[in-house]
Amino acid sequence: MTDSWCGHCSKPTRQDGIVLCRPNATSLLCGCRRNSAHGTLATMTKVAVYQAPLLPSGSIAAIGLIRKRVAWCEGKGVEFLCCPEAVLGGLADYAASPADFAIRVENGQLSAALAPLASDRVTTILGFTEISGTGQLFNSAAIFHQGAVIGVYRKLHPAIRKSIYHAGDCMPVFTIGCLTFGVIICNDSNYAAPARSAAAKGATALFVPTNNALPAGKADVVNDARNVDVVRARENRLAMIRADVAGHTADLVSYGSSSIVDSSGRVLQSSQRFHEELLVADLDTTAAGPERDP
Repeated sequence: MTDSWCGHCSKPTRQDGIVLCRPNATSLLCGCRRNSAHGTLATMTKVAVYQAPLLPSGSIAAIGLIRKRVAWCEGKGVEFLCCPEAVLGGLADYAASPADFAIRVENGQLSAALAPLASDRVTTILGFTEISGTGQLFNSAAIFHQGAVIGVYRKLHPAIRKSIYHAGDCMPVFTIGCLTFGVIICNDSNYAAPARSAAAKGATALFVPTNNALPAGKADVVNDARNVDVVRARENRLAMIRADVAGHTADLVSYGSSSIVDSSGRVLQSSQRFHEELLVADLDTTAAGPERDP
């Protein structure tokens, strides 16, 4: 089968029989379409959010579950898959021995752990507990692209009160293909500065790995998370892509607050409570500018 390519964004519209950029009535050749009011080129990015089941502390079974979602995304033209905070092993704050599942980055341990998720088409963002060479623990997220860890983000605000995790001190942004994006983790979204910093560096989307596993009486934070995403999106004109866990363990509950919110603050997709599911949406990730002002 002949491959075809978009002359505007250089993305393949079809490759090996799999549609990667979907034509529509207002498109040029793929998801790159002109703004009807200003005649400008808009960049459309297909993203997915995996609301994973809440697993027992120390479990690494999520790798197999995520691999299945990566395979599905490859066939649907999804370019970015966001997975929850600490989806590998769970949150160290609730673990008897977090060092048992903490992962080193610089020695290749993280790359080896994520190898089953390698894909030429889908970039995966997911959370894990990082252990540094000096034994410090960080609540981190990896950006895994074409079989390589191309970046790691460390959570800036590990907990509202106290945490076993050390705080990160950097707000990087990343560019893959047409998308420049940042990553923040769960509680970071309650602070204005991280999203503002990412937007100032050119990000048009923020991926938000989240783990709202809490004692039952405190666990219903879905509306709080959704409201924060809408506020951050509107403040900074960037999309918010949040992936949470959902379910119960012996001591914890997570309702699941996963959602995809566009840069205007419109909720495009939101998860059902207590359900494992995959959310998918096409986002306009064109850099904000005068041509996009209302």
